[in-house]
Amino acid sequence: MPRNTEHHTFSARLDCRYLLRVPEQMDGSTVLVLALHGYSSNPEDMLRLTAGMVGDRHIVASLQAPNQHYLNQGQPGVEPVIGYNWGVRDHWGSVVRLHHDMVLEVLAALRGRFGIPAARCMLTGFSQPVGLNYRFAATWPGEVRGVAGICGGVPRDWEEDKYQTVTAALLHISRQEDEFYRPEVSLTFPERLRKHASDVEFHLLPGGHRFPSGARHIVQPWMERVFAV
Repeated sequence: MPRNTEHHTFSARLDCRYLLRVPEQMDGSTVLVLALHGYSSNPEDMLRLTAGMVGDRHIVASLQAPNQHYLNQGQPGVEPVIGYNWGVRDHWGSVVRLHHDMVLEVLAALRGRFGIPAARCMLTGFSQPVGLNYRFAATWPGEVRGVAGICGGVPRDWEEDKYQTVTAALLHISRQEDEFYRPEVSLTFPERLRKHASDVEFHLLPGGHRFPSGARHIVQPWMERVFAV
């Protein structure tokens, strides 16, 4: 690139979207669950998977990632499939800031609408947003009471002192045949997470990099312990 090339950045407005499932009845045990889908997925699939995982007693909001891309090249007369992602590593600083802004916005809006305190809010994600969610919990302590990460990783910079003490309980579910996070890596996650969090629960399940059908048998008892539901 020529030496006289200048680099400039600016901020612009972005239309964000989330889907919401509200239970027919709510009471003091209702939990507000904010779910973030994985790379190339969508909020529709994540809403369905999360609702099945946490049960029908809780509010579930499924947030769409801000970046979109085509999953196939498309053919004449065939509608192309669109997936969404949370960003790429070359611009990770802005990715993290935007993720924080989006999560804060949705939490504030839904807490205000339903009168749900932060102590009854849960953040969950599959794959790509797992590390982003851990960063959020360690940057904004007190915004959520629990964070559940599925088939994702721990931030590369997690050991740095820029993060605060995590007040949320952390639940991490890994899989033995995950092609992105091999067991020799994922088994280090509990100790790493305890660098900033005291309440860490870890499970290693059979299977590859997919949302585990048996996650509800782990997540629901964890929610009973953390939120007293």
